[in-house]
Amino acid sequence: MNQIIYVGRHALTMTVSRHTHTSWELIFCTSGGGRLIFDNMTLEYKTNDIAIIPPFIPHSNRSEEGFTNIHINLTETTFSDPEPLIVAADHNGFLLNAFTAAFYYYSKATQESPLLLSSYGQLIAAFLTSRQAERPHNRIVSEIENSILQNYPDCSYDLSAYLGSLPFNSEYLKKLFKKDTGMTPHQYLTNKRLESAANALTVNCGKGSVSETANLCGFGEPLYFSRLFKKKYGVSPRDYPPKTQKPRIMNSDSMKIFLPDV
Repeated sequence: MNQIIYVGRHALTMTVSRHTHTSWELIFCTSGGGRLIFDNMTLEYKTNDIAIIPPFIPHSNRSEEGFTNIHINLTETTFSDPEPLIVAADHNGFLLNAFTAAFYYYSKATQESPLLLSSYGQLIAAFLTSRQAERPHNRIVSEIENSILQNYPDCSYDLSAYLGSLPFNSEYLKKLFKKDTGMTPHQYLTNKRLESAANALTVNCGKGSVSETANLCGFGEPLYFSRLFKKKYGVSPRDYPPKTQKPRIMNSDSMKIFLPDV
């Protein structure tokens, strides 16, 4: 399953003529951006986006600024979506590393290459399948969410300024984001910071000052942080985790299923 049969790379390119494949094509945009043009739709993409294109679907690629990419062809895939789509890569760069490694081992063609390419095919397909399942209904929602997830520990992060930089009305963005996540962008940011604080307090068993915890999790004002934390968790940060709630410490034994000796 998910066998890589070809890996190629485009240097700076403006146009790829209309074509199709007998296999699935995955295109990782490594820089620039452009438009994938199909018979019944056009999909825009940018750096760190991945296009997933099913077999036998004609398409061309156009860009005013130019793009670079790594493209992979897969057979016997586990993808089920019959339509082309765009998904965003992880912000840690793991998927880009996988595409880059697949290109390296395909080009190198050593004795180990088939096994390694098979492993990378499974990894890439599994990652993209999970991204398909969790992707928001609207692309701009994903961009806002990624900005929050990358910046929430930073006390100086100005979400309002970021939203104001987007070419959309602020009320429209608020409604759009809430429709997909159940929260406004600011509620989502606050909730993420509070969850991070609760995790930090659990791991540290209540050690450390309120100010340190607040600053670590993106709150510049400790009193404001304490008020929000108590409203969400029912106790102040100083009393968290509750004495009746012992933190679960994971170790190597907790990952094992012990069997009787024979």
